[in-house]
Amino acid sequence: MAVADRIEESLSRSSWIRKMFEEGARRKALYGADKVFDFSLGNPNLEPPARFREEIRKLMDDPRPGRHGYMPNAGYLETRQAVADHVNSYTKDALDADHVVMTVGAGGGLNVVFRTLLNPGDEVVILKPYFVEYDFYLDNHRGRPVHVPTREDFSLDLDAVAGAVCDRTKAVLINYPNNPTGRVCTSGELEKLSAMLADRSSRLGRPIYLISDEPYRKIVFDGVQVPSVIDAYPDSLVVTSFSKDLSVPGERIGYVAVGPRMVGKDKVVAGLVFANRILGFVNAPALMQRAIPSLLNETVDVGAYRRKRDMLCEGLSSCGYEFVVPKGTFYLFPRTPVADDVAFVQVLQEENILVVPGSGFGGPGHMRIAFCVDDRVIENALPGFERAIRKV
Repeated sequence: MAVADRIEESLSRSSWIRKMFEEGARRKALYGADKVFDFSLGNPNLEPPARFREEIRKLMDDPRPGRHGYMPNAGYLETRQAVADHVNSYTKDALDADHVVMTVGAGGGLNVVFRTLLNPGDEVVILKPYFVEYDFYLDNHRGRPVHVPTREDFSLDLDAVAGAVCDRTKAVLINYPNNPTGRVCTSGELEKLSAMLADRSSRLGRPIYLISDEPYRKIVFDGVQVPSVIDAYPDSLVVTSFSKDLSVPGERIGYVAVGPRMVGKDKVVAGLVFANRILGFVNAPALMQRAIPSLLNETVDVGAYRRKRDMLCEGLSSCGYEFVVPKGTFYLFPRTPVADDVAFVQVLQEENILVVPGSGFGGPGHMRIAFCVDDRVIENALPGFERAIRKV
């Protein structure tokens, strides 16, 4: 056996997203990039705000020594304080620098959180559809995912979540705005979830943590606001990155924010800092940490994503596709016109259209379309979407 058994097993169920992305690359080489319409990967197509480049240039021209060395494992104090102040702008609870740990993106942040909180066999409740990498992150730290379905419109099914919570439950993981559905949790839904978790925590005599993965918080449409998990529930952790709102996924910069009312928060933060070090992240990249304080109120042109959403939704609706209009992210998650989503995705491939089967997100009978692409890709793909639905 060339690799570990667990890696061998993981490879066999590796991400559909990557498979479709690789298929797209193959087809572009065969047919030409302009004839292939690749909606597989959530890689932002908008460039970072102009302020980002200005800040990076300024930092690179800074002649002071030691600007690129190691720093405290939690991150630079001034960066953590700036992040805390930013979080305080949309929460009622008051965070300070000691409630923030800078991480290598949201993926790094989630691994740090799981390493800190989980004992072998601990369970984390995850709402479906979901970002499938969560399963692998949990496996890294011997945690067990418990997948719970949402309602038909992808709204929270509180009874289903409550039914999944047991004495082995360490946390509930939510992701709003949601990848792949674009759903945004309402304040009412979050309040009910928080009340249920508070009740179950009281019965268990220990906290059940609420972990909120929020890299799309600023990518919302139609006046929607994302409620604060930290305000709603004391034992909460927010994990996020700047990959989507600044269009810098390759820079791998994010953070974990710990609710200031959390029971035992000092020990949890100490665990996060320690896990940041021993997992090999050591700390988040120095250059990006220095840039972030000046960029916290910057974002890409969300209106451009709204325009792409509307263009795609109008085009697919006219063809007969059914879907819930996303209120955030840059994903659409329509029903496939046949129950076998993998089969229909293959029909779309015949039109050189690359999307990801909903089965890859725990949502069979759907497909994920990442509309963070040039407008021409959407426009030129719509005839192929229409031909595909007529074939089945």
